[in-house]
Amino acid sequence: MKLRTFLLFLCLGVSSIAVAQENGQTQMATTNFEEVSVAELQRQMESGSLTSEALITYYLNRIRDLDQSGPELNAVIELNPDAIEIARALDAERKTKGSRGPLHGIPVLLKANIDTGDQMTTTAGSIALRGHKARQDAFFVKSLREAGAVLLGKTNLSEWANFRSTRSTSGWSSEGGQTKNPYVLDRSPCGSSSGSGVAVAANLTVLAVGTETDGSVVCPSGVNGIVGIKPTLGLVSRHGIIPIAHSQDTAGPMARTVADAALLLNAMVAKDEDDPASSAFPASQPDYTEGLTDGVGNITVGVWRTYFGVDSNPLVEEQFEQAIAVLKKEAASIVDPVDLGDLAELDDAEYEVLLYEFKTDLRTYLESHGSPQGMSGLDDLIDFNEQNRAEAMPRFGQEIFLQAEKKGSLGDEAYLDALKKSKTLAQEAIDVAMKKQGVDVLIAPTNAPAWTRDWLNGDHYTLSSSTLAAVSGYPSVTLPMGMAGELPVGISLIGPAHSEPMLLRVAQVLEDALNARAKPKYIPSVD
Repeated sequence: MKLRTFLLFLCLGVSSIAVAQENGQTQMATTNFEEVSVAELQRQMESGSLTSEALITYYLNRIRDLDQSGPELNAVIELNPDAIEIARALDAERKTKGSRGPLHGIPVLLKANIDTGDQMTTTAGSIALRGHKARQDAFFVKSLREAGAVLLGKTNLSEWANFRSTRSTSGWSSEGGQTKNPYVLDRSPCGSSSGSGVAVAANLTVLAVGTETDGSVVCPSGVNGIVGIKPTLGLVSRHGIIPIAHSQDTAGPMARTVADAALLLNAMVAKDEDDPASSAFPASQPDYTEGLTDGVGNITVGVWRTYFGVDSNPLVEEQFEQAIAVLKKEAASIVDPVDLGDLAELDDAEYEVLLYEFKTDLRTYLESHGSPQGMSGLDDLIDFNEQNRAEAMPRFGQEIFLQAEKKGSLGDEAYLDALKKSKTLAQEAIDVAMKKQGVDVLIAPTNAPAWTRDWLNGDHYTLSSSTLAAVSGYPSVTLPMGMAGELPVGISLIGPAHSEPMLLRVAQVLEDALNARAKPKYIPSVD
């Protein structure tokens, strides 16, 4: 967090007390808003027992107590200095015109690679973009403001969305430092949407937004015991997000419950006519909260046993079997295991695509947005990092930057071949399973228990099920599956394009039956 911004809020009151102003009188509310849903908050605001101003103040104080002191989670990189004023205006509007909808007055944190056309910066966690202010809101951020959401601040992330070094440590950025896992403080928060995941898990906000290229919403959601949605590519506009790769990038909701994540998705989804990925946008936009309680229906679930980097942790497998049993009990048909074919060449093809697109897409962003340091492409960033090595690269380097800079244009045959191969492998794996095996949704563990942070060797991923949905552009939803000791593990649901309503319906059934969401305990370390 910017120190000057943080100091502005130190005078707002003691940590557990929300402060509101009405008719010139100070009202004190000692309500604890931990784990409170969006619907309940709206009921309180509609009844007049709560104001958005009081709610925002509560979260600002909680960020002070947990994020910047206490366990020092370091999830929030910057607070919005206009948050209280925005909340106050929304309270006045509620009185005179009524509520705009479910997000009226509700705090939302945004990952620090998402543009906001206000006083906050957009840095992707890099000191190379320190002080960079976007000219306007990202396309979907405009929708959030129109829905009445209060943008509380920006969250820390794995710098450049975890696409700078092959030995990077999730949740670290040169601008924001190291985000900690709130369950066990020396464990990884996963990334790259580390701050968003931790902030939601630790009740530093009601809702947050992350971005994903491959795993950056679902992994920090799984590791931090919350719900994350990776939408169908193009459902949420890509404009105004510092990119990795246009063929996979998307923003996605992060929340503590399926219903809250669905509400946030409703507010984020809008067709952007200038985004080519929106060409397959649904003819009529669904209400993603509709039908959440209708049960699984007549569906067939494919159990994916050969996910990437299979982890043999018996605690994960035990939780996974319990989730399968829930779906069987709900009368879903089960194909176990589902055959997704040979995916051995998928990783290399995907990585080639990401390197090519990162070089081109980042230059496009920088040239159109500008930066205080005059950065216009990867070559400038590489030079800056070398010249500022002590601050920019104190623990790991920029091997990925160097690899990407060597790539040519998006007209290169190597790029086009890799793009075709990766998309074909990922989409056909899902489509063939759906068609030939009659499967409607795939399930797999989202994550292994979070690993101990390792500054020498970097991250230790042992389990991942994110790549199929990421590369295909199809949706996935993760939700808490259970606990492996003191650490959360999640379950992922993957479906065909625009199957979010079905995935959320199944997720709601699992959430109700497993009841696996657990508040963090901020344990320093475990063996």
